[in-house]
Amino acid sequence: MRIGIDAGGTFTDFVILHDDGRLESFKLRSSRSAPARVILEGLRRIAAPAAADFIHGSTVATNALLERKGARTAFVTTEGFADLARIGRQNRARLYDLTPPLKRHLVPRTLCFGVGERTHFDGAIARKPSAAELDRLRARLRRAGVESIAICFLHSYQNAVNERAAAARLQGLGYVCASHEVSPEIREYERASTTIINAYVGPLMDAYLAELDRGARQRISILQSNGGFISAREARRHAVRTILSGPAGGVVGAAAVARAAGFKRALTFDMGGTSTDVSLSEAAPRLTTEAYVDGFPVRVPMVDIHTVGAGGGSIARVDEGGLLRVGPESAGADPGPACYGTGRLPTVTDAHVLLGRIAADQFLAGEMRIRAKRALDAIRPLAAALGITAVAAAAGILRVANANMERAIRVVSIERGHDPRDFPLVAFGGCGGLHACEIAEGLGISTVIVPEYAGALSALGMLLADRVRDYSAGVLGADVEQRFAALERAARRDMPGAALERLADVRYAGQSYELTIPWGASFHAAHQRVYGYSNPERPTEIVTVRVRAALETSKPTLRRNAARVRTAAAKRRVFTGGKWVTLPVYQRAALASGRRRGPALVLDYGATTLIPHGWSFHIDSTGNLIASG
Repeated sequence: MRIGIDAGGTFTDFVILHDDGRLESFKLRSSRSAPARVILEGLRRIAAPAAADFIHGSTVATNALLERKGARTAFVTTEGFADLARIGRQNRARLYDLTPPLKRHLVPRTLCFGVGERTHFDGAIARKPSAAELDRLRARLRRAGVESIAICFLHSYQNAVNERAAAARLQGLGYVCASHEVSPEIREYERASTTIINAYVGPLMDAYLAELDRGARQRISILQSNGGFISAREARRHAVRTILSGPAGGVVGAAAVARAAGFKRALTFDMGGTSTDVSLSEAAPRLTTEAYVDGFPVRVPMVDIHTVGAGGGSIARVDEGGLLRVGPESAGADPGPACYGTGRLPTVTDAHVLLGRIAADQFLAGEMRIRAKRALDAIRPLAAALGITAVAAAAGILRVANANMERAIRVVSIERGHDPRDFPLVAFGGCGGLHACEIAEGLGISTVIVPEYAGALSALGMLLADRVRDYSAGVLGADVEQRFAALERAARRDMPGAALERLADVRYAGQSYELTIPWGASFHAAHQRVYGYSNPERPTEIVTVRVRAALETSKPTLRRNAARVRTAAAKRRVFTGGKWVTLPVYQRAALASGRRRGPALVLDYGATTLIPHGWSFHIDSTGNLIASG
């Protein structure tokens, strides 16, 4: 037995692959204060044997970073560079904002320290840190009560001798990590930021996984942000690699179901309770090493995901100018949307309930009752503030949410040089199917795919992932083949039998940023594809070399569930297309083969799909709902 577990902001999803190949799925309400308790409860519910493996996508590191609830962290760097993490780059995210909000830094200035050491750009050691100075620093850190220490010296990606000496001297003061272990790459600010994030969230991830390890008999693996999983032991030392692990699982799953439906490329659209994550996949999920999380650069390979604060729990409000806004604030799992029975503020889910798209008894196959009157009571004050009816306000909430999500899809498609009309939209998450066709219409997309396990696709994606580790080394002025060989030796030592892939970060001489391409591929062709031009006459240089090690795992076969219970379609009044209409409501498990026309609602255990007027749909042999407009 293998189990995929995705701990989302509102629900924790479980997908179980039984030894006979059957897939089973269920959800439990998430707990922000005790996420491990929910996972252990789910393992008890399925009576998972000790021989089972489970792969987990965790939000512990992400939540700690976003909510600034990480460890008390100190930053140790080269003397004279203690303000490195605070100064950052000169780039301004909000170019025309004269009074941008101040960034909430992870390390206070009083806990940033410089050490007398220096490594030259070519790796030559000009000055070693003295034992006496490191001992004085150790005493200061102890008095400051730090729980974690991030070490990042200049040019340590070329030679890590000084960092190793400092790390060894500071051991025993808490969670100690150095940049040559976390991100041994050029650019001191990005390397420092990545190391600080690892130190900031590492103790929490370490404690969380230790709690899981004590409570679970099964072997635990953690999905990384790059779409592959690592052992819990590795994740405890490299917590920064789990920052977007749940969304990465969704992209892996969406790419797999698109391939099963006959599409090599796909736009993935994951709308959960707290946020919406979108990505673009071409044969495999696209990776990046230039990601930003809450404004901080993270220099490790990650699935290229763009996130917006638009989920089922996103709160609607009227802003100072009298305009309707939706998100990024979310009701989360607790208290949740008003219709769940505990929240009071209007959310996207409440709007769906008021418009008849979610009925009181359909949520999680009736396991969780929806309170329609509470949804109405939450939206009424908003409607009064706007001077419109509650129904008009609910419809407006959904239009604003759709606009937010359309913009997100444009970021990963049009702004990356791709036409969204060339891709199917793979919609999943609890709310994805309710918005997908309307969003596709706005983008000119003609095909929408809603997977069979749409409400738990991130958890299913964890069962479709391989074990993966990424290795990198800066090579400016160094022997490229020598660095590749060293990385491959490390990969074979850590993952015997793994398939190894070489990649390189390449740029034109004089450029500030580079493109990651497979080793031996044409850089000029890649530059032409991404930027629209190339110059084969211009010299190039290799900045970083990378090795990706992957061990394939046994994966579930994507096929339609055999059990079918044929029932007649019910009828329901739903507000869609600007008016109330009576439309058929199908149970997805009861749908026979054949094409049907919208408008219609299709209900599943963890998700609902709205098929608007002018669209048709059918269920394919792999269980995907394919909608065409």
